[in-house]
Amino acid sequence: MDIALLRTFLEVAKVRHFGKAAETLCVTQSAVSARIKQLESTLGVELFIRKRGDIQLTVAGNRLQRHAETIVKGWARARQDIAMESSLSDSIAIGCMNDLWAILVKAVCLELSRKTPEMMIQVEILTRDTLIQRLTAGLLDLVFMFEPPQMSELLIRKVMDVPLLMVSSHPGLSATEAVQADYTMVDWGNSFATQHAEHFPDVTMPRLRCGSGDLAYDLIREQGGTAYLAEQMVTQALQQGTLFQVEDAPVLERQIYLVIRPESEQRQPIKSAWECLKPSR
Repeated sequence: MDIALLRTFLEVAKVRHFGKAAETLCVTQSAVSARIKQLESTLGVELFIRKRGDIQLTVAGNRLQRHAETIVKGWARARQDIAMESSLSDSIAIGCMNDLWAILVKAVCLELSRKTPEMMIQVEILTRDTLIQRLTAGLLDLVFMFEPPQMSELLIRKVMDVPLLMVSSHPGLSATEAVQADYTMVDWGNSFATQHAEHFPDVTMPRLRCGSGDLAYDLIREQGGTAYLAEQMVTQALQQGTLFQVEDAPVLERQIYLVIRPESEQRQPIKSAWECLKPSR
């Protein structure tokens, strides 16, 4: 199937307008219409409900969208690999959740680049579900994440423990005081939420909640407050005295896992990345 047809379909699905899609793709509107008709003819289904000023995906169109994204991105990566410069002997595509870049993945990529300067390294920071989707589709070689899904088609290895410390811009607070005033609840996942509820069963709903430790850290540095943050994030701030550990607050833990497809385990880029993790294990 012509990749251009799928790219055109994805652009129309995105902007919901044939004319705007034509402008983005630098083709005529009639060319966009012809491509969509050809794709519908090939698949034997209608992909769009066409109404004046309102183009919507059909059920079949919604189903195709996810597959089309995988195919187009896979084709782009295949072209990239094939066209790889002669000075680069191999490549690796690494994915991680946002907070794991600062905690671990940045250091791994720097070490991997130092040890294997001939390797092309691609890094994507994505949500948990998208990481798994792209890994299983072959668009990523390995991912780092908290709480990986237990799937028989994936190989999961624990990489390291991440201590989560309650830290505050205010010195001398008790844990009880800290969770009551200017407290940010960070979503470190289900296991953290369970532990947090066990240790602080009577805490009122925090005024501020966020899904990223990095974001919470930035907010605390700007406006003050308290949150559970990864030890690796705050070590320097604690040493400099710009943040303070809440001494009587329990240290909670998360675990970072490396997830790959079993058939990739013996690939040299995967082995090289695993070697870079040895000091962390």
